[in-house]
Amino acid sequence: MAVDMNMNVLIVDDYTTMLRIIKNLLKQLGFNNIDEATDGTMAFEKVKMKNYGLVISDWNMEPMSGFEFLKKIRASEQAFKTVPFIMITAESKTENVIAAKQAGVNNYIVKPFNAETLKGKITSVLGDF
Repeated sequence: MAVDMNMNVLIVDDYTTMLRIIKNLLKQLGFNNIDEATDGTMAFEKVKMKNYGLVISDWNMEPMSGFEFLKKIRASEQAFKTVPFIMITAESKTENVIAAKQAGVNNYIVKPFNAETLKGKITSVLGDF
C-alpha cells in the first residue's frame, strides 16, 4: 500500500528551531500537511480533534513529555491510539529505548539526524514512499 503523502502529520517539540527543521525535512520528503505542537498536552488536544497518519514527538518537554504523551495516546480508548508514533530524543540510553518500545512507540530517532535517517524511520513504520 502506498503512503499517503497528504496525510496529516503532527510534530511535537518544545524547541521551535527543531520544529522548523523537522517540518522542512518532512516537506523535502514530500509530506505537505504538517501540524505542530510544543508539548504533549497541546499534542494530545490536537490528536483528539484531527486524524493523524503519523506523530513525530520529542521526548523531553514540559509540562507533558513526549513519553507521557505516547503513554496517554496508547492508553486511550479512541481511534488515535494506534497512530504510528516516532519518538525523537537526544537520549540514546538503552533503558529509554526499551521504555518507549514497551509504551508502544513504533520507532525511535536519536538527535542529531538527517533527512535520510528520518525517511528510513518513517519507511519502517509506514512503508516505502
